[in-house]
Amino acid sequence: MALRLSSGSEDLAVAHEINVTPFIDVMLVLLIIFMVAAPLATVDVKVDLPASNAAQAQRPEQTVFLTIRADGTMLVGDDPVTAGTLGTAIIQATGADRGQRIFLRADKSITYDSIMAAMNTLRAAGYLQIGLMGAEAAGAA
Repeated sequence: MALRLSSGSEDLAVAHEINVTPFIDVMLVLLIIFMVAAPLATVDVKVDLPASNAAQAQRPEQTVFLTIRADGTMLVGDDPVTAGTLGTAIIQATGADRGQRIFLRADKSITYDSIMAAMNTLRAAGYLQIGLMGAEAAGAA
């Protein structure tokens, strides 16, 4: 019993199928490139935040304002404080009422780092209700 493996002709049969493996490889490489490049394209996003046109909320009877001026000086009410004495000054201004809301208003030229440092000091003192103050937009009703 002999087995014959070829039909006798030396010509190979033409395959009429498309080999899609290289196409899939190229598409996967492009997918990985776009997945890596897309987050890098949004790193330097310029943000110009608009002014708020929300209706002004009712102000409580007893308010405590923490103000950060353009030169970096801080005031609790009208009294100047330093970063080290901010916690004790807020406790004195609120009568140690940790549930009272502290209104933070800062000059627009102040860095985000300065505002976060003040908020971290307030949080360390136990004040978690902090209201951020902003200028009213022109033409707001």
